Amino acid sequence: MASPPILDQFPYTLANLPYGVISTQAEPKLRCAVAIGHHAIDLAKYAKNGNLFNIESGNNFILQQMFSEPALNTFAALPWPVRRAVREQLQDDLRNGKIPFSCLVELKDVSNHLPMKSTGFSDFYTSLEHCQNCSGELTTASIAKNWFYAPSVYNSRVSSLLPTPSSLPRPKNLSFSSGLDSEPIYGPSRKLDFELEMGYYISQPVPWGSTMRIQDAREHIFGFVLLNDWSARDHQLFEMRPLGPFHSKGFGTSLSNWIVPMEALGPFACAPKTVQDPAPLEHLMWPETEQGTLDIKLRVKLVRQGREYTLGSSNLKYLYWTPYQQLAHHAASGCGMQTGDLIGTGTISGSGKDAEGRKNELGCLYEAERTKTEILPKVEAGAYQEGYLEDGDEILLEGWCGADDGEALGFGECRGTILPPR
Repeated sequence: MASPPILDQFPYTLANLPYGVISTQAEPKLRCAVAIGHHAIDLAKYAKNGNLFNIESGNNFILQQMFSEPALNTFAALPWPVRRAVREQLQDDLRNGKIPFSCLVELKDVSNHLPMKSTGFSDFYTSLEHCQNCSGELTTASIAKNWFYAPSVYNSRVSSLLPTPSSLPRPKNLSFSSGLDSEPIYGPSRKLDFELEMGYYISQPVPWGSTMRIQDAREHIFGFVLLNDWSARDHQLFEMRPLGPFHSKGFGTSLSNWIVPMEALGPFACAPKTVQDPAPLEHLMWPETEQGTLDIKLRVKLVRQGREYTLGSSNLKYLYWTPYQQLAHHAASGCGMQTGDLIGTGTISGSGKDAEGRKNELGCLYEAERTKTEILPKVEAGAYQEGYLEDGDEILLEGWCGADDGEALGFGECRGTILPPR
């Protein structure tokens, strides 16, 4: 039987077709899927139906087996022309009503899982506005010189990557009792924060000992997700010297469930907002004839005691160091990268202000504290430091490309809720 009318429903439109991993109560086995409208297409069943036979026979592999796996890694590692052919076949069959009912699952009946198996997770620190806001200054005077010559980055934890929705307990660790270098205490974080980021997954690996030309960066990116790298700011202050954050940034990272592929994001290529000065070194220099980043609008919301508040907005194009430069820098040492490795863009902040002159493009609560900007609703008798998250708070990230009136490509949601400490 032909498929129902499921096309062009925001955010999972025909032009989007994001990839994910699902299970259902009736079929608990994890398998790969594509989201369209309010449905998921079970790709293993779709391939078994014979819709991809010509692609399989021409490349001597079986897509049904790949899509039956509990992660998208094997499919993502295929050459880009093959992945494009699968996407185009899906689009053609959707337009012509050739998706069998047996392949469709309503999204409300789906449990989502992490879409890829990651063996590495690195998180960048590459927003100029974020650096300025965190320093409490609107100049570059307090930013280290080396920040302007290479994207700053650190290795994080793959064990704490979380799908949407997830709940995570408030972390416990060391912090200073009453200011920098005071006596340390152990306990739950009093300054729990979110970070408005995006993440991207590696498709084609970079072998150990090899490097990658920046011109080839797009071919090594499978697609993008929303990412919230939860942060315990009081614990982070204790850890920053001499080696930098550890537990304060490694206890939980929430992700949206559906990977928007690079093929869908092509129409939204754009130039970065900020001109880099000094000019990047040669291995980080993007070709002048090509658009160097993506126009992806972002929004962060808080759900507190049943009420929803918008905390701010931003855009991926605000980053000083673009994702392509980040990836080229990551690969420059010969460390190698594997299919499924996750890269966090770092907090994405902007310089925008609302009609009353208040900053409204802050990427985290620490920026609000440093710039003396109130963005959280007041809490009577809060258990933790004012201006930071309370137990029971839920943070929701949204992202989309295109117009705001529904004619857009969406990333869905990235949701996480804070539980009391254990």
